[in-house]
Amino acid sequence: MKFLGIDLGWSSGASGLCCLAWSNGSLHLLDLSLKQPITDIHKWVDQWASSTEPAMIAVDAPTLIPNLTGMRLPDKLTHQHFRHYHAGCYPANLGRPFAQRIVEFGLSLEARGFTHAPVIDPKELGRFQIEVFPHPAIVHLFGLNRILKYKKGTLAERRLELIKLRQYILDILPSLEPTLNLCASSLPEIPTTGTAIKAVEDQLDSLICGYVAAHWWYWGIERNWVLGDATTGYIVVPAPAK
Repeated sequence: MKFLGIDLGWSSGASGLCCLAWSNGSLHLLDLSLKQPITDIHKWVDQWASSTEPAMIAVDAPTLIPNLTGMRLPDKLTHQHFRHYHAGCYPANLGRPFAQRIVEFGLSLEARGFTHAPVIDPKELGRFQIEVFPHPAIVHLFGLNRILKYKKGTLAERRLELIKLRQYILDILPSLEPTLNLCASSLPEIPTTGTAIKAVEDQLDSLICGYVAAHWWYWGIERNWVLGDATTGYIVVPAPAK
């Protein structure tokens, strides 16, 4: 089973991409990269999850948007559960300029056999897609009191927060279940310029997406929350550690 994390560029920016594989009782990092055109992302998906291969894709973007205006239910629920962590998500509706691109991307995954999976039997083999949101996932996976603010602030502030994220990934994900086998050389170092920092940010976000996909597949509802459903749109978030 493979787990593909996609930190999708909502408009025209680059997308972070991660591929994890489950083998011999643990997860292994196979690829961590960036692509920009949607056609290149499709080629990457086809490369790492061929048409006959079981895989789950976790997308950081609202691929199901039923509402014409306002906020989706899952967006409201992130604010309800995570506002104290500063982890409410951006509201999505069909009137937003990004909506067509993102919904069409979800449909393109469905055309490749990846069905939406807001409900799943743990360790079920198949081809699935889910929506995820890295900020609340990071809060719960790493037991934090607030999000890591690597997306806003001065360049120096963002860089320090991204260094923290990289270290949490290296220190904590190998200790969780499912275990991610990882060494420091597998992850990019945190650069010092804005454009390069954004590229690493997108890649590390995609790795979190991929891990959440594996966590959902491994545990199902036992150790995950599902905010919303297939009708309203939904976001899968790992439950807080016990």
